[in-house]
Amino acid sequence: MKTNSDLSKYETAFAPDEYTEAAKNKLGPFFSNLDKSVYAPLVFSPEVIGALCSRTSRAADDLRKIFLDEYIVPFLEPERGEKEDEEQWREKQKYGRELQEFINFLQQHPITDIFSNPRARSFYSKWLAQYGDDSIAQMAGVHLVYSSLSMVAIKHFEDQRIGLAPIEKSTRYVDYSSKINGQYRYYTDPLLAEMGLEAAYRQAMDGLFEAYVALSMPLREWLTHKYPEEEARVIQAKVFDTLRGLLPASTLSQVAFFGNGQAFEYMVSKSLKNGLGEIRWAAQRGYEELFKVVPSFLRRVNPGTDEGIKKAIDYQKYLAGRGKRMAPLVDKIFPVRSEASPLGARVELIEYDPEGENKVIAGMIYGAPNNHYSWKEVLEKVKALDIIEKQEVLDTYFAGRTQRWQKVGRALENAYVRYEITMNIGAWRDLHRHRMLTQQRQLFSCRHGYDMPPEIAEADLVEPYQKAMDRAADVYEKIARVNPEVAQYTVPMAYRVRFMQWENLRESFWELELRTIPEGHPDYRHIEQQKFILLQKVYPLITKLMRVNMGEYDFARRGQEEKIQSKLKDLERQQV
Repeated sequence: MKTNSDLSKYETAFAPDEYTEAAKNKLGPFFSNLDKSVYAPLVFSPEVIGALCSRTSRAADDLRKIFLDEYIVPFLEPERGEKEDEEQWREKQKYGRELQEFINFLQQHPITDIFSNPRARSFYSKWLAQYGDDSIAQMAGVHLVYSSLSMVAIKHFEDQRIGLAPIEKSTRYVDYSSKINGQYRYYTDPLLAEMGLEAAYRQAMDGLFEAYVALSMPLREWLTHKYPEEEARVIQAKVFDTLRGLLPASTLSQVAFFGNGQAFEYMVSKSLKNGLGEIRWAAQRGYEELFKVVPSFLRRVNPGTDEGIKKAIDYQKYLAGRGKRMAPLVDKIFPVRSEASPLGARVELIEYDPEGENKVIAGMIYGAPNNHYSWKEVLEKVKALDIIEKQEVLDTYFAGRTQRWQKVGRALENAYVRYEITMNIGAWRDLHRHRMLTQQRQLFSCRHGYDMPPEIAEADLVEPYQKAMDRAADVYEKIARVNPEVAQYTVPMAYRVRFMQWENLRESFWELELRTIPEGHPDYRHIEQQKFILLQKVYPLITKLMRVNMGEYDFARRGQEEKIQSKLKDLERQQV
């Protein structure tokens, strides 16, 4: 599949790092390119690529540059540590020589050539592309990195959820005030010019970033005065965390994906005909880079025959067209446009199974090694038990579980609950990462109001914050009247999004316990605490066993950032 020249106008802004020829020789063999914003890492141990992706989530630099500076150069040009004995020094030098030999080998024998095994590729072409045996495409995975992609596009890809493991550059620990070619880091859809709204859009986006920059110093000073015992780096992270609500959904960021072949094929297929040009461009570029590494996984995207291509395009249109097909029906069913509803962050338990606890307890008994009764018989017996007997079953099943990270059993999957939640987009992004449940969200909008961080009010910075937010909302409404999808780019992360979660109680244990820890962000911690309170009312026996933290903390991740960074660096040294 050749690059569609029509998509080039949707390319996101990107300024590649400049490398010397010597650096290119060291770095080139490990990536599908060094000068484009979309690329595939080629040859890494699982530990190294995992540590590298995690490291770059909290660093401003491009993943490739970090790999060169932290994973290549220190070992090719080693310096002897003060506490290293002679044997340790010789081992470090030996590793450096072996690494250089490996790089030299890869320069002569590129990894894309070494692993282009004809037998393997013909196998996948036959059984995956021709016969549709998707299970074999789950047996291998690859990484794909986007260095400059808007949060709208990133969330589109992450909405796929199953099969893809993403890790984004953090908005809580990374400064987003730097520019690309003299412009703040946000995406501008070419359709805005056709609407006659590009100038207003740019003015609103620049205003958001200018407020982000202007409020940084006074907020840092106020936080330093209020928390004099905190390290400067912790204060800086708190500044980014507090101001990230000003960042619009058009903000350009980095995301790295690990996925199996089936997941990437679906990601590309569902995106090539999307209504947003940026997403179509990103899908095309992802296809091009993945094709260099795993072309056989993508045969159904571009089968090569006229008939096959027509089927592939029809499928892509089907996947991308669901929203457009449904929109007229929504207007027909709801002829009156809904009014804005800025009612604050809200959580509602809108559906649950009244027999949920009985079904969970029945599941615990049903799976016992000496049980041979049918599900119906077990459930009827459980219904006849009194509360004390039911609690005994639950306590026995959970006996020995002492930490929240210890997984609960699959019997908890026998009961489901549905929440509808309205919360700010910044905090929603953390809950969106939970993949073992059904999540559906509405388009980003300014219809539900926004959250004002308490620090902004306490530091007497409300007016500039509010001005930037209101200007963005005004432009959003103008664009939304023409194209609500494009209007999403305008929405700052402090504005709220409405979404639904349909989850079983096993996932409830994991999410409620994880997202209420003291180190978590208070915005999503409060949401999870509300969810727990609602769940207590309908499943009182089960919630007694949840390790949910209902405390309040004045400083999210207080004192933790330096420890986290130290642990990450220790882990990287061990893995390398």
